[in-house]
Amino acid sequence: MERLQKVIARAGVCSRRKAEDLIVNGKVKVNGEVVTTLGTVVSEKDKIYVNGKLLKDESKAYYVLNKARNTISSVSDEKGRKTVLDGFDVKKRIYPVGRLDFDTTGVLLLTNDGELANGLLHPSSNVSKVYIATIEGSISEDERLKLEEGVMIDNKKTSPCEVTINKVNEEKNKTIVKLTIHEGRNHQVKKMFEAINKKVLKLHREEFAGISSKGLYEGQHRKLTFEEVKSLKKLIEKKGK
Repeated sequence: MERLQKVIARAGVCSRRKAEDLIVNGKVKVNGEVVTTLGTVVSEKDKIYVNGKLLKDESKAYYVLNKARNTISSVSDEKGRKTVLDGFDVKKRIYPVGRLDFDTTGVLLLTNDGELANGLLHPSSNVSKVYIATIEGSISEDERLKLEEGVMIDNKKTSPCEVTINKVNEEKNKTIVKLTIHEGRNHQVKKMFEAINKKVLKLHREEFAGISSKGLYEGQHRKLTFEEVKSLKKLIEKKGK
């Protein structure tokens, strides 16, 4: 027996939180009866309908994409802009795990495993995210330490992180900085640099939850290996303990 919202999320329909909303709003039926009580448990024998469609626990798919610049981290775009799914030829309904800004490149996971996606994005997940930022000008040691210790963005201080100065180009007045953060706040890296009066010229996410884009050119994707999927699930299991 398993909770209804967890079964819906595992089937790749949506996140567990979204599944709870569907249940509360009377969009879910179990064996022909509308269920609105959160925590309802079901078995493999039960027939579950979400928005009138029979739930099928399709096989899971896991991909890593090196997101190209100027693409939308969404399954579709009403303005007709290119999305991260445009390069995929997959019959399963996959979707991005979180978002990267329109002009940001790098690691983006895509899956139909709602439970895993929801777990990785949960504020308590504490998964690592490694960014390479090219900023205008230089950065002093005091400024680097400020970033590491935490700066105020959107009226809240960022958590401690790791900041390394990779390269300084005095001729072009640019500095390449590596940041390892464990949060997922909106436009966080750009806002962190804004807090110390630095402009980000280019931003690339090198790694997410231990998964890298190494060997992938911009816009290219690949399936995650069995070991990579296993490592992601272990992160979620640890969070739940």
